[in-house]
Amino acid sequence: MKELAMLAIDAAKARGAAYADVRLVETRVENLGTKNGKVGSYEASEDMGFGVRVIASGAWGFASSDDMSRESVEKTARAAVETALASSKVKEEELILAPESAHVAKWSTLCETDPFKVPLSQKLEHLFKVDEALRKVKGLTIAECSMGFVREKQLFASTEGSLIEQELVHSGAGMTATAVGGGDVQRRSFPSSEGHSASGGYEVIGRVKLLENAGRIAEEAVALLSADVCPSGKKDVILDGSQLCLQIHESIGHPSELDRVLGTEANYAGTSYLSLDKLGKLRLGSKYVTIVADSTLPGGLATVGFDDEGVPAQKWELVKDGLFVGYLTSRENARACGEQRSRGCMRADGWNRIPLVRMTNIGLAPGTWKLEDLIADTADGLLMETNKSWSIDQMRYNFQFSTEIAWEIKNGKKGRMLKNPNYQGISTEFWNSCDAVCDETHWWPWGIINCGKGQPGQIARMSHGSAPARFRGVNVGVAR
Repeated sequence: MKELAMLAIDAAKARGAAYADVRLVETRVENLGTKNGKVGSYEASEDMGFGVRVIASGAWGFASSDDMSRESVEKTARAAVETALASSKVKEEELILAPESAHVAKWSTLCETDPFKVPLSQKLEHLFKVDEALRKVKGLTIAECSMGFVREKQLFASTEGSLIEQELVHSGAGMTATAVGGGDVQRRSFPSSEGHSASGGYEVIGRVKLLENAGRIAEEAVALLSADVCPSGKKDVILDGSQLCLQIHESIGHPSELDRVLGTEANYAGTSYLSLDKLGKLRLGSKYVTIVADSTLPGGLATVGFDDEGVPAQKWELVKDGLFVGYLTSRENARACGEQRSRGCMRADGWNRIPLVRMTNIGLAPGTWKLEDLIADTADGLLMETNKSWSIDQMRYNFQFSTEIAWEIKNGKKGRMLKNPNYQGISTEFWNSCDAVCDETHWWPWGIINCGKGQPGQIARMSHGSAPARFRGVNVGVAR
């Protein structure tokens, strides 16, 4: 593998590349699920290939192949250079990368139990136990459980002398209980609408605690059929961590991607309200809001040793005490926001896609509250859990989210269950209304496994650490 990587580098240089890097990627995936006591789905796949990225005449070029022969490697490297030379004819300015030292290293996810060595029968046995516990609840219509595992082996080499080997392992599980009756359909998911995934091996499955929560989740799904609908108006809202995770992702994570700010994503996924003139000046949130980007976070889905440009993992603040102070950057665009080095946010979805600026693990720093104390301190509000649907404008500014369930809070007491809750807001107003965040005992790195970006489309994974938080005077109502 190393020999092929160096062959690609040498071939690109021989054709005139001023810079070149190559990524060789081998991926293995297993996904399985059960539905109402039967196997509902099973997928197993393996994939391997390489991508060559070059700069020639001040422009990017990229080519990839799954043919690992020497002839194919040389041909692909030449094609990358030819693409760069063609692109250079329409370039607007010279492409200059922020400096980065050469790194020779190996890095692997901390993995206690290799999930691909655990027998399929053992995995299904666990899912069937959860399925059975869900279906014991009278009135439940559909019980669904799932597990998923990914291993990615990477080799990165560049003309600058970097040679980096990494092995990433992700594992996850989840369940959904659906009740149907009286013309209504209600769903409860656990631990979130996407289950929960983390970096690590099969040991992650035990931490998800599906079996311990199956009865409660099924009972809530059935109870929602006869629950009152969410009232409309302005309420104080406490979002649980699984919902706050998506709020962070959509209204802070995406708009802080610097390529969006500079217009690269405008055609497909929009732009950003966090324009360059806002850096260091915009009061994005209240003093209780500190947002940390961290690609070193234990268990994070975006936790790596190095990004796909060979830049080491880092930790920094995007928002500090409410002030917007940082972006997610690459070697190409870091200088646009006044930084001299990339933050290491470039990742590609496999070997046949060019790296893009992607969210790393981004979390809301924990506060000092206990959830029971926060509820007791709320006179008229809602506790909302687990995302059901969402929408947000192209600048990530105006949004609405609905959750699977809510509880009314009156005079500090958690009361009746409510169905079809919805809340709306404007990103900066919403984050400035935050006046309390729960402490580290409530904090959890919630996994996102299907973040889409780019053309052709790419999927990335990341975790968003959050604990329940309160937001004052939020517009709420019924999801339609």
